[in-house]
Amino acid sequence: METESEPYVRLASLRRLHHVVAQLNTARSLADTLQTVADGVVEGLGFEIATVNLVRADGDLVVAAVAGSPAAEAMMAGRVGPRASWERRLAMGEQWGALRFVPYTEGWVLDDDDVPQWHAPQPVSDAPDAWHPMDRLFAPLYASDGELLGVLSVDKPRNGRRPGAWGCEALQMYASQAAIAISNARLRSNMQRALVRLEREQQALRASEESFRQAFEYAPSGMAIAEMGGDQHGRLLRTNDALCRLLGRPAAAMRRYSFSDLVHPEDIGVLLRTSAEGGRAELRLARRDGSYVWVSLRNSVVADAADGPRYLLTHVEDIEERKRHELQLAHRASHDSLTGLPNSAELRARLSSRLCAMPGRPTGAAAAAGQDVPGYGTGYGTGDGFWDLEGLGGGTAAISGTGEPLWDGEQLMGPHGLPAGSGDGPVPHPDPLHEHAVPPKGDGPGEKGLAVLFCDLDGFKSINDRYGHHCGDAVLIEVARRLTEGVRDDDTVARLGGDEFVVLADGLGPAEAEDLAVRLRNAIIPPMQVDGRSVRVGASFGIGWASCGMTAEEVLQSADQRMYVEKRARSKGQRRAG
Repeated sequence: METESEPYVRLASLRRLHHVVAQLNTARSLADTLQTVADGVVEGLGFEIATVNLVRADGDLVVAAVAGSPAAEAMMAGRVGPRASWERRLAMGEQWGALRFVPYTEGWVLDDDDVPQWHAPQPVSDAPDAWHPMDRLFAPLYASDGELLGVLSVDKPRNGRRPGAWGCEALQMYASQAAIAISNARLRSNMQRALVRLEREQQALRASEESFRQAFEYAPSGMAIAEMGGDQHGRLLRTNDALCRLLGRPAAAMRRYSFSDLVHPEDIGVLLRTSAEGGRAELRLARRDGSYVWVSLRNSVVADAADGPRYLLTHVEDIEERKRHELQLAHRASHDSLTGLPNSAELRARLSSRLCAMPGRPTGAAAAAGQDVPGYGTGYGTGDGFWDLEGLGGGTAAISGTGEPLWDGEQLMGPHGLPAGSGDGPVPHPDPLHEHAVPPKGDGPGEKGLAVLFCDLDGFKSINDRYGHHCGDAVLIEVARRLTEGVRDDDTVARLGGDEFVVLADGLGPAEAEDLAVRLRNAIIPPMQVDGRSVRVGASFGIGWASCGMTAEEVLQSADQRMYVEKRARSKGQRRAG
């Protein structure tokens, strides 16, 4: 080892060391700092070649800076050495304080490993402390927390000898300061990258906000932003022009409302479910003039990573035209195209909605003929399966034809008055709110039922044959109008097909049903003016009564049979006269 004991030599070395360390603080970037570290070794520490190997994010070391040899820089700059190979080098080297020295006598095993290396050609001296071209001296660079930042590799001392104690001390001091400079430079670099990234993100955010603003404001359909949570939950914070135009309300006025203030009362439940689920729904919103418009409401929850859901972004699309078209299609499917009355399918649907398959009730032919069976009209059993209807809806028990209760107002009953079921207890009625349809037993004040008036026109075929179907259609339209005007608003007038019509009138007694049939027949009889000619038709009516336990078809058949009974009972001349 070389001994440097002269004070003036150490002082000169210290001055050079101070100078190169000061230069470390002048670098502006991490790359400049690394190159300054390498240059400082060559300028101030007496070595002709220096290499800075920097630890990358993946742990391997890359040759980040080379000083003193263009050939070495061309061969090694940018090349990567595995972390494991570097740790092997540092572990096998002699410890010169914080430095690691691998003499050529041991370093030959490293000649062919995968760490970038370059050796300067130079003559070999026989002196004991002579520097051999294959010698390796490394100064690890550690951060304050002990993290390995890189390795400073030096080669080819200018005096041709291995560094002495003072030279090693100077190199250690320099490596320590270089590590601090690299840490600071890396921190500045990270901060600069973070600032650049933040600025880009802010620019992107501003651009996104501007894009959203324009998309929100100029969207062809309605848009709204509402609060979520708190006392002002649902209040509209912002609405676009399209929504204001759709509802006929200015933006300033819209901020006083929430959608729950504007929704149709029948649609409030749909709105609440949509808001809770963040989904979509079709409902009606109120315009300023008091009318309602059908809209499709689609909600999106705008959430904050820290605070959770904050706003509700609502897209409002005008679907009034589509809804009108759908209603028209639904009306066409359920109404007669000629007269506009409910058609056969709609009639059966409305009638079926009032009927239930009550156990124990007569069905089929027995039900259809029930009005003609003695005792059925009065509600008393006949022994043929008919049962007492007196208790239905009145709170008392219903009694079968054998005297056994079948329905006590709350549950089905089996034989001998025991609850129906498998023995586990009473079986509840499937719809306890259902109001049973029961034929009236007489003309008393409480004897009301759902009357089914089956109407068949008399003399209509001759009009069709004589004047054609155009005239017949006009007659059917006029008959439909007269029937509709002759019933109450909540009654149903339907065209069953051909020249057959049906009227459903609830809450009538037998006498009232007969009176209604007479009034409707008298309304049809007067002559009708069609294409300048006067024509007239008569009408035959049969009255049936809807009863739970019967099907809609059975009820209609019963009324139809009654109509034919009446038609046959009247002479042909009487039928023409009405």
